[in-house]
Amino acid sequence: MTLSSRHRDDTRTDTGARPLDVLNFVTNQEAQFYERQLRTIASFGIASTTVSVPGKSHSASVEAGTTGQRSLFDYARFGTRALRHSLGDYDLLHANYGLTAPPAVVQPRLPVVLSLWGSDLLGEYGWVTRRLVPHVDAVIVMSDRMAAELDRDCHVIPHGVDLDTFVPRPQADARAELGWNDSARHVLFPYPPKREVKDFPRAERVVERARERLDESVTLQTISDVPHSKMPTYMNAADVLLLTSKREGSPNTVKEAMACNTPVVATAVGDVPERLDGVTPSGVGRTDPELIDGLVEVLRAGGPSNGRDHARDLSLERMGQRIRAVYDEVLDDRA
Repeated sequence: MTLSSRHRDDTRTDTGARPLDVLNFVTNQEAQFYERQLRTIASFGIASTTVSVPGKSHSASVEAGTTGQRSLFDYARFGTRALRHSLGDYDLLHANYGLTAPPAVVQPRLPVVLSLWGSDLLGEYGWVTRRLVPHVDAVIVMSDRMAAELDRDCHVIPHGVDLDTFVPRPQADARAELGWNDSARHVLFPYPPKREVKDFPRAERVVERARERLDESVTLQTISDVPHSKMPTYMNAADVLLLTSKREGSPNTVKEAMACNTPVVATAVGDVPERLDGVTPSGVGRTDPELIDGLVEVLRAGGPSNGRDHARDLSLERMGQRIRAVYDEVLDDRA
């Protein structure tokens, strides 16, 4: 795996913003939302150099940007290389994911922004993150719930959605492209079933109970090894997106479904309750019966949601503006 890379976009910069050179630490630089983040902030005058943790990363961790199969030895190697890079000519250091923060807080030169993605705060290694948070200049989190977990001010900046790619289109056309039966109801579980944290067995239970109550053909569709460019087709082909995750930060699949006006039924994890507030038809539940009721209600209602109206403030450009504002604030405080 490549341990470091450079990302710059000289074609457009935010008017009046001085160029910045930012050193990024990250677990998986191939994570799709991280790549979109770099491309977006580049248009705001930010040149990014990335140092990533070496080691193996399975497809699920690449998508999520999390630890994958990396060992403590991998993180030790990362720490040495990260510290060496921190001696370079950068304006600021951005640690993406809590476990990349130790070398960031040890180096004495650069101001540090720490982005937390969910499992790094709410999961097994959350205690590591909590010990590091007091030693950084600014913290970015995905949701108000995550902010409430920390005893300091945080910037809530969820990952942005490409509103030019995720757009509503005729459901029949999307189903024809995928070869789905247009006379059946289709529930989309937007992850590989093997991802334990996504809790596919729960999705199966919920759909089975809903199918019994509706007495009609309801198909649970899953996604494995699908290019992100194909996701809008799946979103538009589905009657509803079902998310049964045990924990999340700010799941992009929910926001992408909203942008396509696809209804969502989801567990009350991360920022999902905030995102789906006012979105109809959609539903949020904590128990199986609540999820079943929500799924039945959405399938009976039929038709699209009003999600896109609520997703307009979640664009990639808005995310880039907010991240740039955090960088400027940190640098002004250090001046």
